[in-house]
Amino acid sequence: MAKSSKLVAAKKGRVLLVRRRRDKLWMFPGGRKHVGESERNCLRREIREELPKLKLGPLKLWREVKAKNRRSGRKMSDAIFVARKASGPLKIGDKNEIDKAAWRKPRGIRLTPTSRYIRDKLFPR
Repeated sequence: MAKSSKLVAAKKGRVLLVRRRRDKLWMFPGGRKHVGESERNCLRREIREELPKLKLGPLKLWREVKAKNRRSGRKMSDAIFVARKASGPLKIGDKNEIDKAAWRKPRGIRLTPTSRYIRDKLFPR
């Protein structure tokens, strides 16, 4: 089982990203699981916390990533879900953790290592 869950939502050539307040890196929304929580329930909870006005359609598990990041040495353990539909205002719920949310092109911005991996696999050049 993965330790974290991430959401990939795309429309009109842009992906949904949030920016971490502490280091200003962009990432796909999501976060760490609580004990006994499924990956899907983790993602839904994290989205409610981070972007409470966002409405998601059905979620499909794309891949579970368990690897060591070559650059940082960090172990990745993420369940990556794709939402076919995401709508609503990008109002930030947890302002201590996230300072921005936006639909952005997936290239030309500073991403976290896990989000770079997701971008490179799902949105190759």
